[in-house]
Amino acid sequence: MYSLLLALIYLAFISLGLPDSLLGSGWPAMHGDLGVPVSYMGIVTVIISGGTVISSLLSNKVTKKFGTNKVTVISVFLTAFALFGFSFSDRFWMLVVFAVPYGLGAGAVDAALNNYVALHYKARHMNWLHCFWGVGTIISPFIMSYALASSVWNNGYRIVGYIQLGITLLLLISLPVWKKRDGAAMLEPKNNAPSSALKIKGVPLLLIGFFAYSAAEATAMGWSSTYFAEVKGIPAQQAAQYASLFYIGITVSRFVSGFVSDRLGDKKMINAGTAILCCGIILLLIPAGDTVAVIGFIVIGLGCGPVYPCIIHSTPNNFGAENSGAIIGIEMASAYTGSTFMPPLYGLLGRLLGFDILPFFLAALVILTIVMIELTFRSAAKNKSIKKSEAGRDIR
Repeated sequence: MYSLLLALIYLAFISLGLPDSLLGSGWPAMHGDLGVPVSYMGIVTVIISGGTVISSLLSNKVTKKFGTNKVTVISVFLTAFALFGFSFSDRFWMLVVFAVPYGLGAGAVDAALNNYVALHYKARHMNWLHCFWGVGTIISPFIMSYALASSVWNNGYRIVGYIQLGITLLLLISLPVWKKRDGAAMLEPKNNAPSSALKIKGVPLLLIGFFAYSAAEATAMGWSSTYFAEVKGIPAQQAAQYASLFYIGITVSRFVSGFVSDRLGDKKMINAGTAILCCGIILLLIPAGDTVAVIGFIVIGLGCGPVYPCIIHSTPNNFGAENSGAIIGIEMASAYTGSTFMPPLYGLLGRLLGFDILPFFLAALVILTIVMIELTFRSAAKNKSIKKSEAGRDIR
């Protein structure tokens, strides 16, 4: 029963990843058919991300009332409904409408399952959970590429919609398997007021760093296909295939990180990830053929792999377990803000200055990430040293 439930949770996270890379891989063809500029993808992503933020904030209350199992089923069904809506859209405003349930479904299942796994399973399963999200993001660009080669982009959304509907039915049938108590996962720890957490020294630095990292990851994720099409002149079908390379990199990296992160520690994993990320950006700056750019996006994905989970995992150690609940909550808010607003900003700048500014845009965000995270760890170490010194004086 334990293994079966874990398999269902992994399957649900695959379903979470499937829609995430679909828009970016299909947009080079979609914007032309819909008669809108390339940069309009930013409008859709903002609405999807906004729905994700709202449902994530409401997830705690909703999950307490209905349970993780029912929230998961409803959320996956919402994304399936939105994907079918996208598949029938022949006007841009229709994408805008269906982007709302698209985001609401994704945010609810993300927050609910992360909380459930954190409560009932070991840490390695949390790492591999996000690896399975990557599996979903790898699959959908190939589906979109197949759709573009054989028919139109609408069929790419329709195929993924049928997959999501199938996962929904499987999760619905398996509801009795969820016998663990969902409500316990939603209990809030003490000292969890966001306002008090913001006053802890080092937390504002962490939020800026997490904002910058999430912005870089989301920009690379959402605009890679457009970069290949607009900058490298690659056909939309092939660009959609190349877009999956970033997701392959990040998925492989997170799988491997699950085996080594306990031994190396969070800080070393973050440092290694950002260093690899910088190498990938440098490859994009080299004025060479398509192959170098392809390798660059793979390397960027490899570098991104450990950063997100290790920043979250380091929070209790840096700021204390009694504060981690509140801090992780505002971390997620900061991450969603970065991933919501910065990719559209790149879209606007790309339209004005050219989409070849992508490596410079990513470099600025990654440098900000490195500086802020390093300052966070130093500040946290200083805080712990002061507390230890004060405790020693109290004993004397």
